[in-house]
Amino acid sequence: MSFALISQASRSDDKTAIRTAVTTAVADPAVTRLLVEPRVTERVAPTIADESDTFFAQVLAALMLAERLDVEVALLPAEATGASTRYGLPHGPAARELAEHGTATSVPLIRDDAATVLLGRARHLGAEGAKLHGETYVDSERLFRGEVRSVLIEPTLALPGLRAQVERLLLPGRWLTGRAAQTGGTNIVVEREGVVNPRVVKRSTFYRHDTDLRLVRP
Repeated sequence: MSFALISQASRSDDKTAIRTAVTTAVADPAVTRLLVEPRVTERVAPTIADESDTFFAQVLAALMLAERLDVEVALLPAEATGASTRYGLPHGPAARELAEHGTATSVPLIRDDAATVLLGRARHLGAEGAKLHGETYVDSERLFRGEVRSVLIEPTLALPGLRAQVERLLLPGRWLTGRAAQTGGTNIVVEREGVVNPRVVKRSTFYRHDTDLRLVRP
C-alpha cells in the first residue's frame, strides 16, 4: 500500500490549492491512501476543530470531484473535532498509528448541491440573524413548516446517511433520519462546519453521494 500525505499549506477555504494537492497525489497510480493532516496557522472557522473539519471536507470534495473515491482516506486531527468524534476517530499520535496501519471501511459520504462535503455539522439559518422562514423535508417527511431558529444537519455512520433536527433554545426538536435533507424558503443561509456563507439562497439540500467514502477507522 502506498500513502500520500495531504498537509494543510494554506487556509481551509483555498479550494484551488487543496484541489491541486489532491489531484497531484492521486495522479500517481500507486497511491491507494491519502493521509490528511490539518496544520492551522490562519483560521477562517470559529475554532481550530472547525477549521480542521473544513480542511478535511475540502480534501474529500476534491477527491469526489476528481472521481477518485476509490482512494482510501485517513484523517490526522491534532485534537478532537466534530468529525473525529462522529466517526469514532482518534487524534494526535494515535491518529497517525491508525492512518498507517488501520483498515478502511465504507461510510456514507454526505454532500450538498454546491459540491461541498459535510463531515461534522451544517445548519440552515435565516439571513442576518432572522428566523428561518420556509420548510424542511427529510426524504419525504416534513421536519417543519413556518419559522424556526435553525435546522441542524449531521452525517451518520448508519444508513441512510444523515439526520436533521429543528434547533430550539430550550427543547430540541425530534431527529429525522434519511438520505437527503432539503430546505426551501425565502431567506436561507448555510453554515458548514461552523462557517456561515452569507449568500442568501432559496433552496439547500444535503444528501448522500452515490459513492461511499473509504474511511480508515478503528
